[in-house]
Amino acid sequence: MAQTKPAAAPVAAAPATAAAAPKLVPAQSDIAFTFRQMGVPVDGHFKKFDAQLAFDPKNAAAGKVTLSIELGSATLGDAATDAELVKPEWFNVKKVPTATFQSTALKALGGGKFEATGKLTIKGQVKDVVVPVALAQAGGTTTATGAFAIKRLDFNIGEGEWKDTSIVANDVQVKFKLAITGMAPL
Repeated sequence: MAQTKPAAAPVAAAPATAAAAPKLVPAQSDIAFTFRQMGVPVDGHFKKFDAQLAFDPKNAAAGKVTLSIELGSATLGDAATDAELVKPEWFNVKKVPTATFQSTALKALGGGKFEATGKLTIKGQVKDVVVPVALAQAGGTTTATGAFAIKRLDFNIGEGEWKDTSIVANDVQVKFKLAITGMAPL
């Protein structure tokens, strides 16, 4: 009867736990943007996004991060304005519903600070971006925060009459707070 003891089961369970990938907690996360319209700051955010993460803070260079954002989930807090954002002049969600960030390199800078270099794709336009990221851990959750700037016209955001940067400025500040579970300790 001693031969029926399942020796392989505990061995199989251990690698699955060790290989568990970090997971985004969307309800505790936010991706926001700020731009200026006629000199006045306008704040918005995306309500729907997801991330695929393969990242160990102690081996950042081996990591990969992919973020996908549903452009149709953008909101400025006003239904009429939000209805404009989905149109071809702005995000053109019928043609290109998703924006993505795909890391090409991750670098540890020390003290919980990292740098993510990658490709940002919006409306079919691909640009290289460098994103500073700070990680903090508490209670089993890792919070990744950071901010970076883009030029909206680089991504054809605001076409036609909206190319005029005296009305809507070209600079857009992107800020994020991503809550992640299952990440290795810093």
